[in-house]
Amino acid sequence: MTLNPHTQDFDSAAVAALRADLALALRAAAHHGLAEGVCNHFSVELPDQSGRFLLNPRGLLWQEVQADDIVLVDTAGTVLAGRHPVESTAMYIHAAIHRIARQPCVLHTHMPHATALTLTADRTLDTRLSQTAMRFHGRVAVDAHYNGLALDVAEGERIARAMLTGGGAADVVFLANHGVVVCGPQLAHAYDDLYYLERACQAQVLAQATGRPLAPVEADLAARVCAQTLGERLQSELFFEALRRTV
Repeated sequence: MTLNPHTQDFDSAAVAALRADLALALRAAAHHGLAEGVCNHFSVELPDQSGRFLLNPRGLLWQEVQADDIVLVDTAGTVLAGRHPVESTAMYIHAAIHRIARQPCVLHTHMPHATALTLTADRTLDTRLSQTAMRFHGRVAVDAHYNGLALDVAEGERIARAMLTGGGAADVVFLANHGVVVCGPQLAHAYDDLYYLERACQAQVLAQATGRPLAPVEADLAARVCAQTLGERLQSELFFEALRRTV
């Protein structure tokens, strides 16, 4: 009997660990109030850069997702391994960002405070405000045109290309009237950024709600704080391991 190579990879120790990490990130997001029903998706590309990636399945709450629920798919949306179906909008957004923006981890949410800022005229976070916001200075792109649900390849590709504007340094994109995408080289870093992005957006929304003038710092100081924060990511990894122990 010929063994399915996709299933062999799916069951390998390395991919099993990646599936466990992805399930943990999803449960942590639910724990932190970043989930919305059974919508939105997290994905991570296989280390062999074969174009295959792991994705949460359709129809499960993030808080219930376990490693065995994660699905392996290709960029065409074909389920290669796993016991659940996948949602089409996930394929269009995530496949395009993995393929065009070359991002290994792609986390898409409608988390409340970040999404609230996509509804404003600025569409995005002011990365010169709180110290937490400054970690994202120079890393944020904006897709300022809302075209409805991402139900075709072109829409996913348009979102992915928004990340490549300005030299392609963006690993966060605010989607007008929609939500956000946070990317990263590994799940611990991407999830840490997702969590603190929402915290930064929450602080800005609360500050704006006071009706008082805001007091951003100079751009060069915000850039320096970003470099300091990203100078070492041990804190991100410690946070993810703490979540592994507690969520």
